[in-house]
Amino acid sequence: MATPLLSSLFSSLPLAVQMGRLVPAGPFRILLRTTGHKFRPPRPSQFTPAICHRQDALLARGAAGPHQLATVRLEARAGPVPTIVLGGFVPDATEAVFLLRGMLLRAGSLYYFNYPRRGFSSDLLYAQLSDLVDELNLRHGRPPVILAISFGAGLLLEWLKRTRRQENQPNLRGLVLVSPVACVEDLLPPGETRPSTLLGRALKPYLEAGSAVDPRLVEKSRTIFQKMFEAGAQNKEALRTILGRAELQDLRSAVRETIQQIDFQGACERIQSLRQLEAPAADAGTAVQPLADVPTLILYAEKEDAVLAERSPTRRLLAHTPAAWFPQGEHRLVTRRQGSPVQHASLIFHGADFQPPIAQFYERLKSRKARQAA
Repeated sequence: MATPLLSSLFSSLPLAVQMGRLVPAGPFRILLRTTGHKFRPPRPSQFTPAICHRQDALLARGAAGPHQLATVRLEARAGPVPTIVLGGFVPDATEAVFLLRGMLLRAGSLYYFNYPRRGFSSDLLYAQLSDLVDELNLRHGRPPVILAISFGAGLLLEWLKRTRRQENQPNLRGLVLVSPVACVEDLLPPGETRPSTLLGRALKPYLEAGSAVDPRLVEKSRTIFQKMFEAGAQNKEALRTILGRAELQDLRSAVRETIQQIDFQGACERIQSLRQLEAPAADAGTAVQPLADVPTLILYAEKEDAVLAERSPTRRLLAHTPAAWFPQGEHRLVTRRQGSPVQHASLIFHGADFQPPIAQFYERLKSRKARQAA
């Protein structure tokens, strides 16, 4: 329950700010968030599914092991639009949407898919995702939005392709794809001898080595991912308008812990899952069938070149012909007028730039439901 102080602070804001379409100035934004966290801390609980027949069948066949299960965490709310979050390689989903959390929770419950540290199975993740979508529909009558980030968006696209082939289209409210990475070619162009991106340099040794991966590569990868996170944390002046000191320390600790806990097998199996994702064909804009006919928001950052290859085939399709896969799809480029340019999937350090288009998307979903109910 909201306290009188928090209710007073929130109700004094303009309506557009309350809805998330406008983001208040930095210090006041931090005050609102930290005050809210004092009375209702962000503590996602372990989610125990009521429907898990696909997951159980896969485990029973021995096609995957329990150590490869994603950990699903839940923050329950009464709103009508639940959101499932699929993160990128790192950080975990719980950290990735930390600054969007308040806006998303105003729509409904949040389900975070945190990937396992000591293994990874895309087949098992797809089973868990299908089971959860079924549960939200059958037990609660609330089709979810799936918000997928970077590598998580690639997993989402593959899951949608599989459900289409099985003629078992999931009942979804909508989709949000942030800086999608949906194949190796998005990061490493064929024939490139020296990767031009930091992430490409981290992944190339795994892709070249095949099954004979040197375990020492994991430590090098940890260093690169840590550098990528710290690069965003170096702009102290900008950070003062985004995060409180304690918030930054907590996030840094959580991200560092995630990076350190991913072991050799976990790293290799994540990369193998990426390797298995198929690149869109050059003529995919006209040759593919739609993946989902639901409202879909596709967001790319203005400065993707630290991660995405210049000729990323997924970006070519989603940025120029989004309707090929998503008839109700909309592509937006996330930019900022002043300060550092918006980076790939930077929902932590550029959360205020990503939030307005996402908030507007959720408002349109709610308006659409109201019109359908009328």
